[in-house]
Amino acid sequence: MKKLVLLALLTLNLIGAEIAWQDSFASAQAKAKKESKPMLVIITTEQCRWCRKLESTTLSDDEVIEKINSRFVPVHVTRDKSVYPKNLTAKMVPMSYFLDPNGKEIHSMPGYWPSEDYQSILDDALRKYKNKG
Repeated sequence: MKKLVLLALLTLNLIGAEIAWQDSFASAQAKAKKESKPMLVIITTEQCRWCRKLESTTLSDDEVIEKINSRFVPVHVTRDKSVYPKNLTAKMVPMSYFLDPNGKEIHSMPGYWPSEDYQSILDDALRKYKNKG
């Protein structure tokens, strides 16, 4: 019986899981420095349909959420509205930037990607981060 209760709690925990977005670029960078993790900065705009698709599919996938929450410090910013470094230009959105804790770019990837492909992008960024360290 205890195993069933534990399994039910774990299942409920996974359902509705969300990315633990930081409130600002500055708070994300502070946390990245404290935890020695790379940052994931996703830049979107309000009227971008591909941004909404990335959010509603890929960034809602449980495996993607788990990988982002455990391996990165994520922050979601809006182009031309949020405060973030000017070198993150995002001429195309959505744009995913991977930065070291000091804010130096490790990897970047424009556009919408399905969950399986986005996981490969996350893995590439992690490899590049580890190789720089």
